[in-house]
Amino acid sequence: MKTKNQFALTPTVAAGRNLTPRTVVTLLAVVGAAGTLLAGIAFAQSTREIRDATPYAEIENEPPPKLIVDPPLTNLLAQGIVWIQWKVENVRILPVFGKGALNVSPRVGHFHIHVDDLPWLWADASGINTIDLAGMPPGPHKIKIDLVDANHKDFPGQSKTVSFTVTGTGSHKH
Repeated sequence: MKTKNQFALTPTVAAGRNLTPRTVVTLLAVVGAAGTLLAGIAFAQSTREIRDATPYAEIENEPPPKLIVDPPLTNLLAQGIVWIQWKVENVRILPVFGKGALNVSPRVGHFHIHVDDLPWLWADASGINTIDLAGMPPGPHKIKIDLVDANHKDFPGQSKTVSFTVTGTGSHKH
C-alpha cells in the first residue's frame, strides 16, 4: 500500500513522466550518493577521536601517553637526509617546561633525541610531526627518541629506537 508521499520509479512511471533511461540512471545515482553521504555522517568520528582532547578542559584519569614512530622515509637517505615521522597520543608536544607544567591537563611533553649513542642529545618541543636530520655520513645509524614530561623525566615505556643505513655519500649541501 502506497501513501501519498511515496513515489515508485518503474519503467511505466518513468515513461509516463517523460524520463529517459539516462535521466533515471542519473536520478538513481544522485539518490544513492545522498544515501551514502548521510550514512557516512551518521558513522563519522568525533573531533576528539581524531584530534585528541580540547586544551580548554581538564581530563580526569588521563590515559598514559603513547609514542608511535615510523621508520625513516627512504627517498633521501642516500643523501644523508633523515626524516622520521612520529605521532603521540594523550600528550601534547609543546615548549612548556618545569615543575608547574607537570600538572597541566591535557599533559604536555617533548622529546629527547639521541644520535648513535653519542653522549649528547637535543630536546625537541616543536610539535612538528617529523624529526629532520641532514648531513648524516654513510653507514649504519640509530636514533633514539624518548618521550619525556615537562620536567625531562621519561614517560615509562615511551622510548623508540630507529635504525637505518645511509647508503650514499651523505653529502647534502643547504
